[in-house]
Amino acid sequence: MPDLRVTLSGLRLRNPTMLAAGILGTSASMLTRAYREGAGAVVTKSVGLSPRSGYPNPTIVEVECGYVNAMGLPNPGTEEFASEVRDAKKAGVKLVASVYGFSAEDFAQASVVMEEAGADGIELNLSCPHVSGTGVEIGADLDLVSDVVKAVGDVTSVPIFAKISALYPRVPELGAVVERSGADGITAINTLRAMVIDTTVRRPILAGIYGGLSGPAIRPVAVRCVYELYESVDIPIIGVGGITGWEDAVEFVLAGATAVQIGTAVGRRGLRVFKDVTEGLRRYLADGGFKSIKDVIGLAHGE
Repeated sequence: MPDLRVTLSGLRLRNPTMLAAGILGTSASMLTRAYREGAGAVVTKSVGLSPRSGYPNPTIVEVECGYVNAMGLPNPGTEEFASEVRDAKKAGVKLVASVYGFSAEDFAQASVVMEEAGADGIELNLSCPHVSGTGVEIGADLDLVSDVVKAVGDVTSVPIFAKISALYPRVPELGAVVERSGADGITAINTLRAMVIDTTVRRPILAGIYGGLSGPAIRPVAVRCVYELYESVDIPIIGVGGITGWEDAVEFVLAGATAVQIGTAVGRRGLRVFKDVTEGLRRYLADGGFKSIKDVIGLAHGE
C-alpha cells in the first residue's frame, strides 16, 4: 500500500488529513473523536488569552456553495482550554493549537500556554476575516506578521504554522515574510470575507453582518494560493479550503501542499470524510504507480 505518512517540519502525521480550526475543535472529546475517525491530526478552535463570548446568534448560514460564518472567536481563554488540550493528548491525539491575539505578545503568551499543555504544534490565526483588531487585520500588515512569528518563535519549541489569508493581494510576498521570520510552515487559506442578506426582512442575516465564506466556492482560490506559495517558499504548506473528497485533496497536493485540512465537509458529510479521503488518496497513488504521497507533492509544477 502507498505510504501516506508526511512530516511538517518535525510534526509527523500518519496521513496528510487534518481537522481544520473552528470545526468541532472546542473540547477534548470532539478532538479525540475526529482523530479516531481517521484524521492525521486535529487543529483546535482558535483560542486567545482572555475568554471571549463571540457574536450573538445567528452566527452561521448555509449557502449553496458552503457556509458563511461570523462566530466572533468565542473561546474560554487559553488557561481554561489548556485542560482540553491535556485531555486530548492523554488520549494520544496529534494536536495543533490555533491561537489568536491582538498583539505579538498576545500570540506569544497564548502559544506558551498551549505548548505547556502538550500541543504538538501552533497555528497562528493571522487570517480571521470578521473580528476587528486581529486575524486578517494583522495578517495584512507584513511588519506585524513578522513580529508575531518572531515573538512566538522566541518562546516556543514546537513547529509554528502561520495561517494566512487570500485577501492579501500578494500571497507569495506574504509567504516569504512568514518564512524569513521563522515559521515552520504555512496554512493557506482561511475563509473569505462575505455576507448574506435576508430578502424578506431586508437585513443581513448574521449578527456580525460580515462573515467568512468557506466550502467549495473558495477551493480554486486556495489551490491558486498553494501553487504560488510552493514556488516562493521552501517550508511545508498545508492546504485548506473546500475539500469535500479525495480528488480535491489530490488537487491541493499536486499544487504543492504537504497536508490538507478539512472543515466544511465535516459539517456536510460527517467525520467519515477523513477515511474517505485517505482511502481515495491511496487508490490514486496505487493507480499511478506511486509508492508515497511525497512522490506527488508539487507535480503540477512540472517537476
